[in-house]
Amino acid sequence: MLGFKEIKNGLLVSLWFVFLTFPLMVVKVDPVERIVRWRWENSLYVAIGTFAVFLLVKIIIQRRSRNAAVDKEAEQKKESFIHRVLASPRQKFTLIALLLAVAIVFPLFSSSYQTNVMTTALMYVVLGLGLNIVVGMAGLLDLGYVAFYAVGAYSYALLNHHFDLGFWAVLPIGGGLAAIFGILLGFPVLRLRGDYLAIVTLGFGEIIRLVLENWSEFSKGPSGISNISRPGLFGIEFGLDGAIIYIYYLMIVFMIVTIFIVNRLQDSRLGRAWIALREDEIACQAMGIDKRKTKLVAFSLGAFWAGIIGVVFAAKTTFINPASFTFLESAIILAIVVLGGMGSIVGVIFGALILILLPEYLRALSEYRMLAFGAILVAMMVFRPQGLISNIRRTYHSDKKFPSPTQQ
Repeated sequence: MLGFKEIKNGLLVSLWFVFLTFPLMVVKVDPVERIVRWRWENSLYVAIGTFAVFLLVKIIIQRRSRNAAVDKEAEQKKESFIHRVLASPRQKFTLIALLLAVAIVFPLFSSSYQTNVMTTALMYVVLGLGLNIVVGMAGLLDLGYVAFYAVGAYSYALLNHHFDLGFWAVLPIGGGLAAIFGILLGFPVLRLRGDYLAIVTLGFGEIIRLVLENWSEFSKGPSGISNISRPGLFGIEFGLDGAIIYIYYLMIVFMIVTIFIVNRLQDSRLGRAWIALREDEIACQAMGIDKRKTKLVAFSLGAFWAGIIGVVFAAKTTFINPASFTFLESAIILAIVVLGGMGSIVGVIFGALILILLPEYLRALSEYRMLAFGAILVAMMVFRPQGLISNIRRTYHSDKKFPSPTQQ
């Protein structure tokens, strides 16, 4: 049962939430009649709804704590339905084939707008998988990931504008330049971790954005670069609708390749070194792992994927400016990794699809859609703090039995 303290906290939370949502829910300016409409009944609805949700969450949390028959470690190892499906090769390949078939026929049964939105979601899937290498696997909190995204986009825009280079020629160049910038960022932060690392990477992202915004002779400044060529196929130029479908299929290929490479990296010696670095940096170094090389490879590989998607973004929109590469983009990509599950490939995919598609499909709520979106994220973090699909800790067993000292 809930006590007086919980009820008091619920009332305070509901009042605080009414205060936060007051400009959105109560005040409405009518520019035609030039009057302000006060919708006081909405504040009452918000207070009652928030109080009810708070009490419901408290009851669920108390019931969970009472009915918890296993400890925290055993609960983390408990396999979900997704993990059981992925553990079975037959079910896994059946599910992959089904999803791939749906993805291939999706543009044939949807509008260009829906295809364009899905392309954006796939781009964020690849960005999330790239940041997952740095944050989820290596444990390096990077808040300036959008800087590498901007490097790739401006690489294609400038090379296409000045030298008329095509999409496929600049694609590896954009990824390579972003990887170089990742190494340049990695060197100064080798001794940093935690909040200090986050602050430095955040500053690096802002430096890149400010340089692009103020160096007008180089990047055209706030005006941006327009008329960027869309990707072609063996010299064939596509129209607007054809280019949207073509880029959509390109992103499916890029996503499949990225998933394959990141999955192989997880099982490799380098991937295990990243996980060891994330768990305990001092123990990792004591085991003989080169901490400097491991961090630099993580930064460069993560930046490489951001550069690749930056090139795709410039080709997709045909116009870029520094306003497209703000800190909010880094926050969204980081939220994808955290919401999906740190280190989990499947979780990052689901997180990207939810975070990018949900605001689009909540447009029916009009002005309240971002409020509903935020409430969904808060509920997600309350009930699934480990992410949608948490990564199961891998264990390695050896069947070989070594003789005891007395038997030798």
